Amino acid sequence: MTPLEPPDHQTGTMPTVTSLCSESVQDTLLSRGAQEKLVSAPNALNVFKIRKDFIQAARAGLQGTSSMMVQARQRHEGEAATGVRVGFTCSKKVGNAVARNRAKRRLREAARAILPEHGRTGWDYVLIGRAIVTDKRDFNALKGDLAYALRKLHGTSGDTESIGTASERKSEPGPQK
Repeated sequence: MTPLEPPDHQTGTMPTVTSLCSESVQDTLLSRGAQEKLVSAPNALNVFKIRKDFIQAARAGLQGTSSMMVQARQRHEGEAATGVRVGFTCSKKVGNAVARNRAKRRLREAARAILPEHGRTGWDYVLIGRAIVTDKRDFNALKGDLAYALRKLHGTSGDTESIGTASERKSEPGPQK
């Protein structure tokens, strides 16, 4: 095997990568239609990081679960983005930077597993981590919480109504004391 070549900084080109698989294995994979799987990452998420997108999602539907909050909004026809988009956030209430990053990693993996199946094209979702719980909750329960929140937001659960927009929630009377 030959050693890897360093990138050519003058032209900005990278050296070609050689596969460690034998040619017969590569041919078998390519003949089975695995070429797309080799090129693209499995279950890749379309993640947004722009503040404006988070604010727009905050004005739309909201559903809380024991391990996270999920905000969802349907994009308008004129918006350029396609597919399902998702954003992740954790406040300092979740903990220090290590705890926040761990919670966001867990939310990211749950979204990667659940959104392709339960998310809707043309929708934006924001997953908000909760203090202590997001970091410590069993991962299968975390995925179940996300699937439950999406069912509630889209109104696909037979026994419950979908959650309204932020302005509708504010206009509802609170509990009587």
